[in-house]
Amino acid sequence: MSIQIPALANEYGFINEPVGAHSSRTMMLAELRLLLAACPQSSSLEKYRSAIIDENVLLKKTVATRKVSFRWMRELYALDRKILLFRALRDFWDEDTQARPLLALLSAVARDPILKSTAERILSIPVGETVTPTMLAEVVNTSFPNRYNPKTLASIGRNAISSWQQAGLLSGKLHKVRVKAQSQPASVAYALLLGYLSDARGEALFRTLWCRLLDAPLHILHEHALAASQRGWIEYRHMGDVTEVGFRHLLRK
Repeated sequence: MSIQIPALANEYGFINEPVGAHSSRTMMLAELRLLLAACPQSSSLEKYRSAIIDENVLLKKTVATRKVSFRWMRELYALDRKILLFRALRDFWDEDTQARPLLALLSAVARDPILKSTAERILSIPVGETVTPTMLAEVVNTSFPNRYNPKTLASIGRNAISSWQQAGLLSGKLHKVRVKAQSQPASVAYALLLGYLSDARGEALFRTLWCRLLDAPLHILHEHALAASQRGWIEYRHMGDVTEVGFRHLLRK
């Protein structure tokens, strides 16, 4: 079953509509790296569009491919600093380079219901077990019955499994197996923000889908949250059964 996000969270950049980039693309981590390396943090949506289409920073062969790439990258990441999910992603991108795969995954899951529908299936698979595109295609078909034909479902399965590998939750060439992802302070701070925008508060922030995507035990999430607060990204306090997390910097106007 697909995981719903409160409708009010749509204004921050979440997407609930059952149409997503993974019907045609992966989460495009390599392209995101190229784009954000080419554009300064203050870039506007138009600058990102120009970088992809006019300057061809993604190194695509045709103008048509550049335009399609811009469309899907905008679907996955918004590419607009007026949208909070992207602004926060961009804040963290240069601060914690090791966190980039999970930062990209968190945004892609928040903005692509197709990828989001496969999250619980991936998280339920024990480390070391094989994962196939067919497994993920079946989950999508169950979440969105009669929406996608068999050919599209097969493509979705391949794209989704590639994205989970790019994020670090799968490994292997011909056969994909479940592995543990590597969370970092920036990815934890971003996941906590997504949880906050989805109406979680306090200790519940550490138990949302967003934090579970980081594939780390609870005590590691708290350690990373403390590290993130020491860097000024969030405010964090944990004493006994009381946990408080604030986001003054990330929620700035």
